[in-house]
Amino acid sequence: MPTLDLFHYEKPTLLGFDAIIRRQGYAVLAGIDEAGRGPLAGPVVAAAVVLPGGVDLPEVDDSKKLTAAKRDELFDVIMANALAVGIGASEAGVIDQVNILQATLAAMKDALDALSLRPNFILVDGISKVPVPIPQKTVKKGDGTSLSIAAASIIAKVHRDRLMVSYDVAFPQYGFAAHKGYGCADHLKAIAEHGPCPIHRLTFSGVKEHVKMVKGEE
Repeated sequence: MPTLDLFHYEKPTLLGFDAIIRRQGYAVLAGIDEAGRGPLAGPVVAAAVVLPGGVDLPEVDDSKKLTAAKRDELFDVIMANALAVGIGASEAGVIDQVNILQATLAAMKDALDALSLRPNFILVDGISKVPVPIPQKTVKKGDGTSLSIAAASIIAKVHRDRLMVSYDVAFPQYGFAAHKGYGCADHLKAIAEHGPCPIHRLTFSGVKEHVKMVKGEE
């Protein structure tokens, strides 16, 4: 197996980081990122993206640096250019049961399993490895360093935002279409007024204070 050394090089361009991995002999590279670790409601969504080597996507960047309109535009560009895209999600109930980190890693594993093309190396945004038997490297702030991770960040963010807009139709009193489940003042006020709904994360501060206690529970 080729030796992977990512530490002895000049800071690469967004495309250059992925090229370094491929030069180590890993031709099928997947970038993985998530969206929705912090909100009080909705799932955490992960995406895995396999891009062709040398693909030119100059506008793709960390999803947090892009407007919603640009993310929607680039979502279509990525889907048209990627060799494979997989999406996974862990719902609020799973997050409450196993904690947000484990739920995120489960969503990432599901995203990998959903790929039509099996990667031989994965780049993971963050510091926690995905529990799969594939060589991998975690990258802090990887969505600003790896083109594959940046693409995954856009896919995950757009997919989750669209889910939250659909939840706004089912639960209009919370304003999910506007804040996507994050803990803004209007959302906190709605939770206090109406109580949590089925997609709220009941173990998160801002929500758990409004969960009715089970009779007899201290």
